[in-house]
Amino acid sequence: MTSHRLENYLKACRKKTGLTQREVAFLLGWKSGEQFSRYEKRHRLPPLQTALACEVIFGIPVSELFAGVSESVKRDIAERIEALGADLERERGAGKRTRLALRKLSWLSEQHGRAVSSKP
Repeated sequence: MTSHRLENYLKACRKKTGLTQREVAFLLGWKSGEQFSRYEKRHRLPPLQTALACEVIFGIPVSELFAGVSESVKRDIAERIEALGADLERERGAGKRTRLALRKLSWLSEQHGRAVSSKP
């Protein structure tokens, strides 16, 4: 059974620190907490720089602060890795491209645990 993760845990992290939205906004270099509120309520995703700033402020990795988003991205990428691997397997016997396809398949295997077929 897969556990459902919230898109982000900004509000929980902020509450745990005791900081107000306005104080977090100040740390982010903003004038008010309205924008941060939109991120907490999951109406918008923050840009990378803001997400990284939140990591620094709360001392929690971005992938944990945005756990639901992170899981969704991981699932999407895993599906695409499988599709790419299947495409590369078909490309293996295509002459000049065989060596490059094998190198890519080897990388997929090392980095993402995708099994590489031993068939030429």
